[in-house]
Amino acid sequence: MSINREAALREIQNLTLPDGQTLENADLIRAFSVDRDTIRFVLEVADADAARALAPVEAEARRRLEAMPGVSKVQIVMTAPAGRQAPQPVRSSGAAPSLQIGRHPTAQAGPQAIPGVSNIIAIGSGKGGVGKSTVTSNLAVALARAGRRVGLLDADIYGPSQPRMMGVSGRPASPDGQRIEPLHAHGVTVMSIGLMLKEGEAVVWRGPMLMGAMQQMLGQVNWGGLDVLLIDLPPGTGDVQLSLCQKAAVTGAIIVSTPQDVALLDARRAIDMFNKLKTPVLGLVENMSTYVCPNCGHEAHLFGHGGVAAESAQQGLPFLGELPLELDVRLAGDSGRPIALGNGAAAQAYGRLADRLIQGGIA
Repeated sequence: MSINREAALREIQNLTLPDGQTLENADLIRAFSVDRDTIRFVLEVADADAARALAPVEAEARRRLEAMPGVSKVQIVMTAPAGRQAPQPVRSSGAAPSLQIGRHPTAQAGPQAIPGVSNIIAIGSGKGGVGKSTVTSNLAVALARAGRRVGLLDADIYGPSQPRMMGVSGRPASPDGQRIEPLHAHGVTVMSIGLMLKEGEAVVWRGPMLMGAMQQMLGQVNWGGLDVLLIDLPPGTGDVQLSLCQKAAVTGAIIVSTPQDVALLDARRAIDMFNKLKTPVLGLVENMSTYVCPNCGHEAHLFGHGGVAAESAQQGLPFLGELPLELDVRLAGDSGRPIALGNGAAAQAYGRLADRLIQGGIA
């Protein structure tokens, strides 16, 4: 008889510790795995004294798991990381929160909703350079202008660009050392790992730390009440995408691509990834679709034209629209005032995209 990993986790997550927390809230469970009839996991504690105090909890966890049908063996190891220090609360002084951003992910039983957030939309692409982050920031502003309560999470851990594009630079505060207060710009609630780092500082993390950071920015940020949370994903099909779809109740994904064949090849991979992760693909957007010369008015298709619409039809997915290639879009993003704040052709294109999402009931 096969053992369900999520059911096994649920059996022990509500165990109460000596300090009143549960195993789940204290974030002590590591490397929880099921191998045929055997369950193995690690309890990461602060020191030997904490390990002794948790002996009754360990015994109860073992008892509960061994009582499950099909379980014949439970292996529990207690360990303390070298040099571990208790996190110090950060006062509301604007300093970076002391939340150990980039820790190992917390064990949880399946995707979880974010309290107060009605819809979570991931903005993805199969490759870099297609303008995904630009689309995300402008779509967020366009939705906010349409009266929606919008959040924007910059999940491009290695290359966070939303602080620059949205014109925010202050460090988020954490008055209680447990939850992060996000920043606000242009009617949008914004959070990015880039706000926690010095400008130009590299993030050099392995997969588990990326997944932990993603989980923390989803669950430990005070998002408040939102109609939609847009998540700017990194390019490709890696750890962050996997972590998001496994940890959060994602409403669906939007794929951004240019019309050229090489971009569409990677867009197909992104679609396949979301399908495998059982995340609905809400539609495709063709970015950099048309360039109009500001001097003579000649219309050119520098990256081709219509490729994304054709791909949408072939995949049986909605085509959400075309976005132009304009110098002003880049200048607006660099200045921290997205082009969607204005009233030109590009702003109108983003307004139409926002309206499609609203009319579809997903924003």
